[in-house]
Amino acid sequence: MDKKTALLALAALGQDTRLEVFRLLVRAGADGVPAGEIASRLDTVQNTMSAHLKVLDHAGLVRAEREGRTIRYVADMTGFRDLLAYLMEDCCNGAPELCQPVIQAVTCKC
Repeated sequence: MDKKTALLALAALGQDTRLEVFRLLVRAGADGVPAGEIASRLDTVQNTMSAHLKVLDHAGLVRAEREGRTIRYVADMTGFRDLLAYLMEDCCNGAPELCQPVIQAVTCKC
């Protein structure tokens, strides 16, 4: 990941509704959530939610999967992993054991 892409992802997550959408999709896992249901769960107007989802998609943090007339959104864990890797690229100045608590905190225990 380059700096420009990282900034795009961080800016996308730097807005309250988009952060909540991303966290919702992370909790949902591989099944994702239909766009209309995301808007309902977060009490947001559908066209506003569509704009938020587009920003997250453009940032590489979510992906859309069409199911007939429904669009289901899923957290793009590869994009998120790449962002985390970029942020921790030079972690601990040659002492990776110092990064271990961070790595353990973001490791899925499912």
